Amino acid sequence: MCGRYTLATPDPADIRARFPISEAVEIRRRYNVAPGDDVLTVTTDREGSPRGELLRWGLVPSWGHPAEGRLKMINARAETVAERPAYRGLFGRFRCLIVADGFYEWRPAPGPASPRAPKHAFHITSAAGAAFAFAGLWSVWKDGDGSALRSCTILTVPANEVVAPLHDRMPVILDAQAESAWLDRSTPRAHLRQLLEPLPAELTLVRAVGPAVNDARYDGPECLAGGVGDAQVTLF
Repeated sequence: MCGRYTLATPDPADIRARFPISEAVEIRRRYNVAPGDDVLTVTTDREGSPRGELLRWGLVPSWGHPAEGRLKMINARAETVAERPAYRGLFGRFRCLIVADGFYEWRPAPGPASPRAPKHAFHITSAAGAAFAFAGLWSVWKDGDGSALRSCTILTVPANEVVAPLHDRMPVILDAQAESAWLDRSTPRAHLRQLLEPLPAELTLVRAVGPAVNDARYDGPECLAGGVGDAQVTLF
């Protein structure tokens, strides 16, 4: 799964140069993006042209309701997304890029297993060291008073061998060359499925960070401070 992520290091100007995001969309450095937050994305307009916008993380389908477990739909499995009723229509037309530069996972600390046992946090990034895009789906839920909630979910796949010691799944990090195909409504479904692969292990970096990130309410630089001796922790 992907339950927390970052967009902390790139300059906002670099992000606008990298993605089609206008000056009208606010870009903030985020060290601890959590479900329920408004997140930076690239969707498409009625004509299929890319546009930057903020979406709520936690998908609310058009037929759903914000009060009915929206934070449970923060992730969708890539293997079944084209068939599951909640996602198959969105997979056909409402695909998006969710802009990030890393994500977090946790591993229990050594010692006796316990629900209260401390966990060590890890920040996972691309070796390229730049902003990238998660593959996502988005939707619009409309209330009877005419207001609307625009929301999204992140697609996940089985973890590569670097991430697997932490979790059995990881978010889809699209290759930069695949982003336009993911957004293009004319891309055949068979090709879309081919894009939903884990980041290659050789392009994946994992670094231990401290406990500040454990508090989803905290969104400061301390989330990325070194942890567990500030070392590249051996996961195997």
